[in-house]
Amino acid sequence: MIPKTPAIMFQGTCSNAGKSVLTAALCRILLQDGLRVAPFKAQNMSLNSFVTREGGEMGRAQVVQAQAARLDPDVRMNPVLLKPSSDTGSQVIVMGRPVGNMMVNDYLAYKKQAFVTVQAAYDSLASEYEVMVLEGAGSPAEVNLKAHDIVNMPMARYAQAKVLLVGDIDRGGVFASFVGTMEILDDWERELIAGFVVNRFRGQKSLLAEALDYMEKRTGKPVLGVVDYLANLGLPEEDSVNFKAGLFSPRRPAGEHVTLALIDLPHISNFTDFEPFLAEPDLFVRIVRTPADLADADAVILPGSKNVIADLKWLFSSGLAEALKKYGEEGGEIVGICGGFQMLGISIDDPYQIESGGESLTGLGLLDLATVLEKDKTLTRQSGLHLASGFGVHGYEIHHGQSRAGEACDILHFSNGESGGVGNASQAIWGTYLHGIFDADPFRRWFIDRLRQRRGLAPLNLVQAAYDLEPAFDRLAEAVRSQIDMNAIYRLLKK
Repeated sequence: MIPKTPAIMFQGTCSNAGKSVLTAALCRILLQDGLRVAPFKAQNMSLNSFVTREGGEMGRAQVVQAQAARLDPDVRMNPVLLKPSSDTGSQVIVMGRPVGNMMVNDYLAYKKQAFVTVQAAYDSLASEYEVMVLEGAGSPAEVNLKAHDIVNMPMARYAQAKVLLVGDIDRGGVFASFVGTMEILDDWERELIAGFVVNRFRGQKSLLAEALDYMEKRTGKPVLGVVDYLANLGLPEEDSVNFKAGLFSPRRPAGEHVTLALIDLPHISNFTDFEPFLAEPDLFVRIVRTPADLADADAVILPGSKNVIADLKWLFSSGLAEALKKYGEEGGEIVGICGGFQMLGISIDDPYQIESGGESLTGLGLLDLATVLEKDKTLTRQSGLHLASGFGVHGYEIHHGQSRAGEACDILHFSNGESGGVGNASQAIWGTYLHGIFDADPFRRWFIDRLRQRRGLAPLNLVQAAYDLEPAFDRLAEAVRSQIDMNAIYRLLKK
């Protein structure tokens, strides 16, 4: 067997055990220690995606990990991305490009071919770095998935990576999950496990001593770290799990503030567009699921959607469509991002059955905009000028929809001269395909100050919160470095 680039891998006893954050933490720790390190996840399932400089689409979690390693995101870090469009089907993205929409059985048949691509991507990427930090998906002990797994133990074996099994103690039953996982694994898989990491611990760690000793005696593998529950990390969430669980909702500020209402679409995507607002001291983000939730909102945001057809139907069936129309007609500010932008228009047509059986739907009618979901997907990075504020903005576009504006006003010009979004005559209702538009601190402050003025509050005219992930990465690395056995990690990397 030809030796490969030294590698270590985080796998979990379940989904959302904290693998993504720990991968980012280790990337930053190894970077701080002078190593050229890169992250890798063979297959990710997420509606939170990103566009690289080369125009490829990849999972947002691997983008965050790349940023932790101070690297430009590269589709080789996430060669297969699944974007669920229904309970049993997903759009399949391979090396940054969509290869089609597949139901479960179709994708299972495709997986062998996908794994060949995954291996080539890994070898290409790993050849450029000194260390690789891999992330698994879900659990390696899912007996119904093991036969065709390409992201957990088969990937660890291919990369010759030692595996750290991560368990979320905050959920309870973590030691049973560790032992149960080890029991289900095959002998060769157990051989790859180097140890365990207890994640999201709250309390006095000395009380775990007996349990940690038991784990090593029972499995022959040590617990290499007990990591605290790290709240308010200030890093983008991997997917909508925490958002849907309500963990995205901040506390209402005690002082004077404005309220931003964010519609929780069933297929919400790229909700990280709005995470920069969470650090603002004078803004409250309210998650909206019913018409009553719109009460007293200073602005409403319709976010992106992986299935705009289904989500538009939901807006009408839930009563939110009529509530939004009334809110807009009464002068309220409504902002649509990507799929939300399309919903603000007059019509959405799906002639190529991208998201439906070929349906044509009437939109909210708040913007003079007609959208057709085309076969080809737009994937591009953009920067430009927001006309009313005079501030620069930047981000990326990911969409099948192509929208044609009628009597609508440009609100944003891209640096290539194209329109980046349109609004109504008062520009109180507007939209754009630009994900990340609120990442720009001066523009975000201008947007909030305009809402303050409408509420009768004085504008602050000064950036209150910088959306800068660097301090968050360093805080994360400091915490994890102090709670995990880094000497053992380095020994594993030398084997």
